[in-house]
Amino acid sequence: MAAGNEKILVVDDDPEVLDLLQKQTLGPMGFRVQTAQDAATALQLIPRFAPHLLLASLSMSGLTGKDLLVALRSQGFDAPVIVLATQGLEQDIIQAFRLGASDFLIKPLREAEAVSAVQRALTSHRLKAERQHLSEQLAGANKQLEKQIKELTTLYSIGKAVTSITDLDQLFQRLLEGGLYVTEGEMAWLLLKDEPTGKLILAAEKNLPPAIRARLRQPWDDGLAPLVLLSGEPLNIAGEGLKQFKIAQLAKAALVAPIKASGHPIGVIAIGNTAPKAFADRSLAMLSAVADYASVALVNARLFQELDTRARSLAQALEEIRAADKMKGELVQNVGHELRTPLLHAKGYVDLLVRGDIGPLRPDQSEALRLVSQKLDDVAEIVGNMDMISDRAQPPHNPHAVALQDLARQALGRIQTRA
Repeated sequence: MAAGNEKILVVDDDPEVLDLLQKQTLGPMGFRVQTAQDAATALQLIPRFAPHLLLASLSMSGLTGKDLLVALRSQGFDAPVIVLATQGLEQDIIQAFRLGASDFLIKPLREAEAVSAVQRALTSHRLKAERQHLSEQLAGANKQLEKQIKELTTLYSIGKAVTSITDLDQLFQRLLEGGLYVTEGEMAWLLLKDEPTGKLILAAEKNLPPAIRARLRQPWDDGLAPLVLLSGEPLNIAGEGLKQFKIAQLAKAALVAPIKASGHPIGVIAIGNTAPKAFADRSLAMLSAVADYASVALVNARLFQELDTRARSLAQALEEIRAADKMKGELVQNVGHELRTPLLHAKGYVDLLVRGDIGPLRPDQSEALRLVSQKLDDVAEIVGNMDMISDRAQPPHNPHAVALQDLARQALGRIQTRA
């Protein structure tokens, strides 16, 4: 309030004092001055006039100035009060200060002293009002900051849930709870588009009536979701504009934000209130942020499902490969066993012939049989190698660490004599 435009009430039963203050001193300075000749009249005038400053005489007939101060104190009057007193009323002045007076003037009044006291009191009152206003602004700013911190904390917790919770039903509940908190809504629901049919499926809900709750995971249309899916833009609607939609039977105000995947709407998240007051724009922005988290969750879920399917496919292929390897190993082992016995018999008979145990041979026959015996040794070595490969293809029963130098030394020892 500008200086010099304040309202002042003067209470005194002396007409000369009232005239001096109203018409000769304060009125010409631009103050709006009202007067009262007794405390009772002043008490009736104060609620209507709402003065910024009160000048009251301590010595009035009927209710005194002290009585007026007591009454004002009981009513919570917080404007400054300057008491007017004559010489010898020092005790009354002290009591007046105890009752809330802020200053005093001694009669007969001097204009300069009166103006100085009034300006001093009003300046103090202005500063007090400014401090109170700043205090209220600070309290409001702190409250808004606290709300924003809680909103950001909620979004942060939703972000953590998106990366840590793999169960979609549980995750959807967290998203709806967060959406209700950041928008201060009463009910919430999440609809997803079923690609084969194009219908909207109620994937999750919070605080909806039992009749709608029973349609969970079934088609349900609130009337607003198809518009948001078509436009891809969030919607804030309330009052008369909502009455033409089905959801008006449940809510009088609604927020609807699209859930997108690769830029295409695949569902919506919605918040409703039973009061017809529209949601704030900030609430719509916060719900859009929650919808973005829902988009991330659904994309992650699809990727996780694809990876899980791929992993299962690879695991099945690996099992098939292992089964084929096992079958091949068993086949090689069986072939080796089947060949070993005939080879031993054939080798034995050829060696008998070569040594002449069955009868004498011509030199060319002996050379031919020697070559046959050598080839049979080669075949026997091949069969032995097949058995070795088959054995090494199987996992060891008691695996343990070995030194490569020892293995190399053993390998050289096996072929050293033949080499």
